[in-house]
Amino acid sequence: MDSAINELVITKLEQGLPAITPVFGATLAEACAVCLTDQGHSPGVEIKVQGDFSAVFKLYWQEVTDQMLRCWNDREYTTEQAAYGIAFLIIQELTDYTIIQRSRKGTGFDYWLGKKSESAELPFKKAVRLEVSGIRQGDDSRVRSRVKLKVEQVGSSDQALPAYIVVVEFSKPLAFIVSK
Repeated sequence: MDSAINELVITKLEQGLPAITPVFGATLAEACAVCLTDQGHSPGVEIKVQGDFSAVFKLYWQEVTDQMLRCWNDREYTTEQAAYGIAFLIIQELTDYTIIQRSRKGTGFDYWLGKKSESAELPFKKAVRLEVSGIRQGDDSRVRSRVKLKVEQVGSSDQALPAYIVVVEFSKPLAFIVSK
């Protein structure tokens, strides 16, 4: 990636992805807006990508309303959903993969990724696992600790395919990505 700072327009999630409906994408975009606004950020704030990838993006999102704040009052749930939204956008930008299917509980990861070039083909080819975690506010040691925990979690699943672990921290903002 060149030195130019690229943009992530969070409301683009409303367009959907192969396994993300437009309505669910809009829901994730709202959660992102609430988390980022809650941490005092304004549209245009930079998110740094670290770990196995290195990039910087400017984030843009919709205005947060009182109704959104009342809807997204559960901080833990909101942070988790917002982390999915940010992770999906970053994976789309930095890899050849897209979200093709949600994983089932107990598998040790959240979503299946497939090649963007093959995402319109049925059946989808599950190529990479994706595990996502969100932290509303935490220091570097908390982020690294969460990454380590998620790497172990993904490693305990009996899948032979590779995985991306993405931990999104909203106060900095930061996305730490590890490929396993």
